Order: sequence, then structure tokens, then C-alpha cells
Amino acid sequence: MVELAGSSVPRRALGRVLRELRTEARMTLEGAAAALECSRQKVWRIESGIGVVRGIDVRAMCELYGARRELTAALVALAGETRGRGWWHAYGDPVPDWFDLYGGLESAACRLREHAGALVPVLLQTRGYAAATCRSRLGTTEGDRERLLDARLRRQDLLRRRLPRPPRIEVMLCEAVLLRQVGGAATMAGQLRHLADAGRLPHVSIRVLPLAAGAHAGALAGPFVLLDFPPGLRVDPDPPVVYRESLTGALYLDRPAEWAAYERAWSGLDALALSEEESRRLIVKTGEELDPG
Repeated sequence: MVELAGSSVPRRALGRVLRELRTEARMTLEGAAAALECSRQKVWRIESGIGVVRGIDVRAMCELYGARRELTAALVALAGETRGRGWWHAYGDPVPDWFDLYGGLESAACRLREHAGALVPVLLQTRGYAAATCRSRLGTTEGDRERLLDARLRRQDLLRRRLPRPPRIEVMLCEAVLLRQVGGAATMAGQLRHLADAGRLPHVSIRVLPLAAGAHAGALAGPFVLLDFPPGLRVDPDPPVVYRESLTGALYLDRPAEWAAYERAWSGLDALALSEEESRRLIVKTGEELDPG
């Protein structure tokens, strides 16, 4: 179907925010549809991220729900992206605080697989390690860094939430991440102890890719996250997404060929990485060398 062409990522993000706005306005699907003079099915499809969305419809919904002008403009622009086949989301001042796109995808996923080549993944960072990485961000104020730190630590609630069940989290950690001292020896030793403990959670798998593995497919691909989603109440589950972050933006990929390429990269990592137990021993040993006490 033509209307389903393009990336599902902006459609899902747009639908989630419009649903939140309707809920905050204390309106039902039926009430919103009546006020907009359209069918309940149309409002539901937009909120569910199914199909291309027209900017004129988004503007009408924002006016009905009493959304701020800046938020309305951002959502109308996002509606234009629902026709795209790939999407860059640039972070910075123009992006409203509510627009935590990756956080929404991460929270909805049933399985997360991350290849980390430079730093410990945010979900597994200690406060000291996370604070040190936030301090390294150039061009930000102390207040910005504190807000970023708080946001990162709040994301970690995902690991221990009760309902819905936390996602399966699998991490491929390059050995260089263990050796790179972030925040000093004591901070790094604490981070490695935390990694060893987190790896014992039943839904968390942490494996180390040794430096001796050389120029493998994962090294060529760079850091990335693979997100799988549960079927929920829909016949077809949301398509999986590849997430890649850079200094100035993030890339979301969900075309089948793109997903297949990163699945192959993950399979290559899986073949080369140490087992979970071997990885835990290496993590503990590296931490003890930093802090023998």
C-alpha cells in the first residue's frame, strides 16, 4: 500500500505525542473524532502510527487539544517526515524538551541489542561515569549537563521496571571500553563493578569483544542499537529499527535491507565475542587492576 511507504519512526513518534495531547485534554477518541468531523478510525490510525499523516490534520488536532504554537509547528513538520524513507533527527535547541524520540522507542521495545565501541551504554552507566561523559560535551552549560545527567539516569528505570516486563538487553562491549578511563581510576573501577553486577540480571547479557578480534564487521559498522518490538494487539508488529547516534544527530533505519545489513554485523560480533562468563571475569579483572582494594 502506498500510504505505508516510508519510515515508521516519525509516524510512531507523532502518534505518541498526539495521543498524549488528547489524553491531557481529557478527550476520548470518539470525542476528538466528532470535534474534528472525521471517523474514530482515522484518529486511531494517526495515533497508532499507521500510514502517512497530513500536516493539515495534525494542525487541526493540535488546535483542538490546545497545544502550544511551538509544539504545533514541530508536529506539523514531523508530519511531513512521515512520507520519508529515512529520517535524521537533529538534537539541539529547536527540538522541544518533550521530544524524546529514542526514549519512546527504547521504552516500547521488547529487545535491545547494542554494539558499544567507545563508551559504556547509557543504560549501564553509573552516576559517576555518566557525569564524566556529560562534562565532556562541549558548548553546554552546567545546567544543561545536569539535566542531561538526570535524563540518562531516569532511562535506567527500564532495567528494573515491573510492568510491562523489561526488554531483553544484549550488549557487545569492545574491550577498549573497559580500558578507557572515564572520570578517573576510581570512577572507572566502580563502573566495571557495576557492569559485572548488571550482567547477572536475568534479562541482561554483557559480552566483550576482545581487541584481538581485529577489523571485524562490527568495527566497520560502528556503534549501533537494534530495537525489536512486541506484536501488541496489532496483527503485524512494528518493524524493527536500527539506531545510530552521532555528535549532531541520530539516524533511524527501518528498511528491510538496512536491518538485514546490521543483523549480519551483529551475527559477526556474536561469533567473535567472549562468552558471558568469560566477559564477566575480564571485566572484574580489569576493575581490580584499577582498584586493588
